[in-house]
Amino acid sequence: MKTEVTELLGIEYPIIQGGMAWVAEYHLAAGVSNAGGLGLIGAANAPAEWVREQIREAKKLTDKPFGVNIMLMSPYADEVAKVVAEEGVKVVTTGAGNPEKYMELWKNAGIKVIPVVASVALARRMERCGADALVAEGCESGGHIGETTTMVLVPQVVDAVKIPVIAAGGIADGRGVAAAFMLGARGVQMGTHFVVTKESIVHENYKQAILKAKDIDTRVTGRSTGHPVRVLRNQVTRKYLDMEKQGATFEELESLTVGGLRRAVQEGDVTNGSLMAGQSSGLVKEECTCKELIDRLVKETDALIGGAGFYE
Repeated sequence: MKTEVTELLGIEYPIIQGGMAWVAEYHLAAGVSNAGGLGLIGAANAPAEWVREQIREAKKLTDKPFGVNIMLMSPYADEVAKVVAEEGVKVVTTGAGNPEKYMELWKNAGIKVIPVVASVALARRMERCGADALVAEGCESGGHIGETTTMVLVPQVVDAVKIPVIAAGGIADGRGVAAAFMLGARGVQMGTHFVVTKESIVHENYKQAILKAKDIDTRVTGRSTGHPVRVLRNQVTRKYLDMEKQGATFEELESLTVGGLRRAVQEGDVTNGSLMAGQSSGLVKEECTCKELIDRLVKETDALIGGAGFYE
């Protein structure tokens, strides 16, 4: 499965693990990278020194390339941008903002920059400011989402830019990977399935919620506020959606979910926590290691399109 993405990143397979806040820490990142994909540490809103420690711990567990996902709206983004350069991180993915002001710093450090985009306009803008590749993320994804589905977003982004495109949103098995290649992507990013791997430090309650989820079990909260988030439905989700219908303010809605993802991930609160997960949850049926998952994805994809010239 050699593509422009594997060559760009120095990895075996064009499979990237999403940089999920509170979930994507060094154990998971190292596990994915050791299995031949690209693991990511999710910086989220964490202080720069926490990110530095995570990078150093990951290096103890793998000698393969791994990356850091930086949420550019974080109050610590400037400091984290410097830390990834100082620590010799190979890849940075970005979300929630424009990474342009960090490009010179990162390029001088030899870092490959891959913004996550949800529109063609943003994809073009990121290419102009020097991105090495793009993650085109459809609204099937868990967490913060755009409005366009993976099926229609990916080919439009592929047509709009010259740099490699990585598909994300709704991908959980080899059928999804093969479909992404047929849409013109040169790699995939997956989040939800990696949440339930053995290397993931997520609370068992959270993992079980994903494993038990059906096709209809995700909801999108926050459409009225302009901050849509896909989560598994639970008590707090129902309350949030009811309050949205009644015209609650952003502050009132935000008070419901502050700290909710941390409570779900670390404490296993699946009633009042925020269980971010994608629509692919219904396809995730068992816990396995990162290597078992990636090996299966590669085998399934090869069986479908291995000889069709989609990768060499």
